[in-house]
Amino acid sequence: MEQLFTKEDHQALKEKDPLMKKVMETIPLTPRSLTPDLFQSLLKSIVGQQISMKAQETIWQRCLKAFPQITPKSISEAPLDTLRGLGLSGPKASYLKGTATMIFQGTLDLETLPFASDEEVIEALTKLPGIGPWTAEMVLIFTLGRKDVLSYGDLAIKRGLMMLYGHDTLSKKQFQYYKQLFSPQGTLAALYLWEVSSGHYDLEAIKASL
Repeated sequence: MEQLFTKEDHQALKEKDPLMKKVMETIPLTPRSLTPDLFQSLLKSIVGQQISMKAQETIWQRCLKAFPQITPKSISEAPLDTLRGLGLSGPKASYLKGTATMIFQGTLDLETLPFASDEEVIEALTKLPGIGPWTAEMVLIFTLGRKDVLSYGDLAIKRGLMMLYGHDTLSKKQFQYYKQLFSPQGTLAALYLWEVSSGHYDLEAIKASL
């Protein structure tokens, strides 16, 4: 998904904050891909709630193997026991089936979402079972390719901000400051904050190089 961001995007973000600039010049981004199928992206996001990326990918690969075609119809008709057998918790299995059923029945037309604003997408998706603001924001990033998404509900992003800027805690007001600071390159900032939060890099050395 790195191809979403132009040289101008990178330069604009660097100019917003000297510490972020150092991070961008020091830390490489992990390659991440877009999931173009909006329905599959929704399901994969539900699968990934509160588990590691590795665990998410393991369960998702089981889903792909179990369902040659992952469609609203196929998932809505799947028994809950089948979904749980893939490694999903009971609630997540219900969320997948419920979301698929609502989309299959036409309660939400996914084809309209690429043309909606970020706020409209979040409002529409959070009406689905198991879809909260964080899941909707991940769909904005990883399927719709929206470039200004910095999620308050993402623990890793908040951890990255605290690690980078020396906060013991991070209030919503403080988060909003960074959200506004990095806008309209919020998604690019999120990618770097995810890297920071991994703990794989010497932040003290980065800060000392300022």
